[in-house]
Amino acid sequence: MNIILLGPPGAGKGTQAERLVERHGLKQLSTGDMLRAAVKAGTPVGLQAKAIMDAGQLVSDDIVSALIGDALDAMGPDQGAIFDGYPRTAPQATSLDAILAARGRRLNHVIELDVDEDALVERITGRFTCASCGKGYHDRFEQPAVAGTCDRCGGHDFKRRPDDNEETVRTRMAEYRAKTAPILPIYEAQGIVAHIDGMAPMDDVTAAIEAVIA
Repeated sequence: MNIILLGPPGAGKGTQAERLVERHGLKQLSTGDMLRAAVKAGTPVGLQAKAIMDAGQLVSDDIVSALIGDALDAMGPDQGAIFDGYPRTAPQATSLDAILAARGRRLNHVIELDVDEDALVERITGRFTCASCGKGYHDRFEQPAVAGTCDRCGGHDFKRRPDDNEETVRTRMAEYRAKTAPILPIYEAQGIVAHIDGMAPMDDVTAAIEAVIA
């Protein structure tokens, strides 16, 4: 089973991907993570990518495709994949189809977590974490049981990500819409797109995804 999981930052893709990996033994293929790993390992593709990034340029689709191909080749033939952050353009979608076909694979599902932008802004801008243990909290949805004290470790220092602000979130939403707009029609034409309410409770989202892929 090969899945593309779509959704803007804060939609809960990371959590749902983790659950898919745990329940179905899928391999999460994040192009960003793979790129960093290839550069660190000094693979041929990684060295090529490093030279491009050091020059301040964007890594080409060809290099990203090579990373995807290498990752699929390293997997067992019966292990499925979750594609995270790729494809983002129509040419990348076409390329992914070719990469999969060359390995006797195909995409089974494209799942998009739909969100309400205003609610997502509230969800993200209210997040904060314990500076000591990393436990997550929220201004509205999950405050520490004792104000100013972490439930898990008893720490008193909390922090927020500097980019968890409304302007950044709305910019990310606009970027996401611009990037996914070209690829969704391609997969809708294939009849493999499912839209799921990403604002629902996490367990409900998981159940909805399970119903789609069952």
